Amino acid sequence: MAYVRKNQRDLTAAERRRFVAAVLELKRRGTYDDFVRRHIDFYRADGEGGLRLAHGTPTFLPWHRRFLLDFERALRRIDPSVTVPYWDWTRDNSTTSSLWGADFMGGNGRRADLQVTTGPFAYSGGRWPIAVAMTEIRFLTRDLGRPREPLALPTPADLERAMRDPVYDVSPWNSTSGSGFRNLLEGWAPGVGNARWQNHNRVHRWVGGMMLGGASVNDPVFWLHHAFVDLLWSRWMRRHPRSGYRPAEPLPPGDLQHGRVAALHEPMDPWRVTPADMLDVSHESRT
Repeated sequence: MAYVRKNQRDLTAAERRRFVAAVLELKRRGTYDDFVRRHIDFYRADGEGGLRLAHGTPTFLPWHRRFLLDFERALRRIDPSVTVPYWDWTRDNSTTSSLWGADFMGGNGRRADLQVTTGPFAYSGGRWPIAVAMTEIRFLTRDLGRPREPLALPTPADLERAMRDPVYDVSPWNSTSGSGFRNLLEGWAPGVGNARWQNHNRVHRWVGGMMLGGASVNDPVFWLHHAFVDLLWSRWMRRHPRSGYRPAEPLPPGDLQHGRVAALHEPMDPWRVTPADMLDVSHESRT
């Protein structure tokens, strides 16, 4: 069944309420924390051994597409009217955006400990305790714009640099790839300070708090961010219809990335689907 993912700025008040209610119900059932665990389990860096699937690798986009679809399906089992909206951070790029309203994602963390104290995901409301994390913090945290080391969200020009690259990914197929749409969008870059973070990565850094690291799923804005990243991949495919997923074939023995990245028809855990299985998005549309 086809359905629509909307820009979050275009949601009606009722649509915002229904999305929040479905997310809170997933949390109450314990299902939400299963998604946090899964993301932590697959959060691996370049230097770690074994197959990398979620980050710093060509499967960054297909892996997160399936992860997002699983979450969306879980929401829709609670409320079939709900889909995951997307956050276009090139437009809604302010701490005063309606995205951070008390009826939706809630606001920034307080200065002393970064704890979010407004909105449905505030710890004081009793419905959003952090149960699975990489620290001992038990409340949602944010540090919007990171005022102690200020940075801005990506601009349309930043995004266009990634969108115009006609090649999906390039060797060495990790966070050091100097070109290729995947890494330009994912946002690993050389340099120091804020210059190291571009596009997707910069958004995580800009939100700060729980959005840093493998437990970033604890902040529900994670899903709106990745819904936009997923949309951008679809737009890139339409813009470059002859540019397919790379690597198309398994890397040969002797290649430093042999056995560490998945080719087009190689399975991605934990589902065993392949990147090729994730290329068709005819089940959904975006407005």
